Amino acid sequence: MKIFFLIVSALSITFAGCGVGKPTNAEHVRIILDWTPNTNHTGIYVALEKGWFAEEGLSVAILLPPEDGALLLLALGQAEFAVDFQESLGPAIANSSLPITAVAAVINHNTSGLMSLKGTGITRPRDLAGKRFASWETPLVTAIVQHIVEGDGGSFNDVTMIPNMATDAFSALETDVDSIWIYYAWDGIEAEVRGTAIDYLDLGTIDPLFDFYTPVIVINDQWAAANPNTAKKFMKAVSRGYAFAIENPAEAAEILLQYVPELEGKLVRQSQAWLAPRYQGDAHRWGEIDPRRWGAFYRWMYQQGLLDKNLGEGGFTNEYLP
Repeated sequence: MKIFFLIVSALSITFAGCGVGKPTNAEHVRIILDWTPNTNHTGIYVALEKGWFAEEGLSVAILLPPEDGALLLLALGQAEFAVDFQESLGPAIANSSLPITAVAAVINHNTSGLMSLKGTGITRPRDLAGKRFASWETPLVTAIVQHIVEGDGGSFNDVTMIPNMATDAFSALETDVDSIWIYYAWDGIEAEVRGTAIDYLDLGTIDPLFDFYTPVIVINDQWAAANPNTAKKFMKAVSRGYAFAIENPAEAAEILLQYVPELEGKLVRQSQAWLAPRYQGDAHRWGEIDPRRWGAFYRWMYQQGLLDKNLGEGGFTNEYLP
């Protein structure tokens, strides 16, 4: 799922969708995706297709992001909502003081982890010693890999951190690296579709600290303060979209493919079926964020020197969920 969509200018955003059956005098709302459209975003497209935004009096545009730029553009008022990640949101708030807040968890538990090709010999974290890992050159990735390797009795100094911004995880594994961080719902399912045997280390299972929320829907604080009812209307429609995707994954997959026909159909359908029970998981409602799990990760980030201040349970709210 780590597929970057590059745009010539950070402020030149492309419209990926527009309201279906737009109501007269509709309130316009923009949401920037984190990557190219995929099954993490299905609920948004379902709400668009079913006319649930229109029912709330909203005209919604789904926008494609520049690389790693959704949160900054959101803070600058170039959109009202964005899809991003708890691990990115923390530094944006604590280190850069961006006026943004998470308002929903797209998936209830972390479904990301480390993938390697079967036969590479990486079946537990300490096996990364002596292997090449695609680092993305971020302090957070380095800190997490060090934590899990050393926690499993391995030597982090023996892990070769390879700068690698590959858009194709499988090509990278076949050439440059031995292990790469993926979202199982996309690259893991693609491995199944390809018939490629892999080993997979689930981060949230390895250590509950890393069962963080990724991705999340984020709001512009200043806009939200001025438009709380509109924000709630938007989240009501989005919640309906994800509830539909949970109950009707096959139809939801076809809706996503209708809007993004360049996606591979079998991958989308299998990914949608895999994600359906995981969107809400064991939460009381779709989107709800557990403050204890949220805060535990941010406190760990602060202890690692990744945050300038301890956010704890800060940076999110459940108040806009229906």
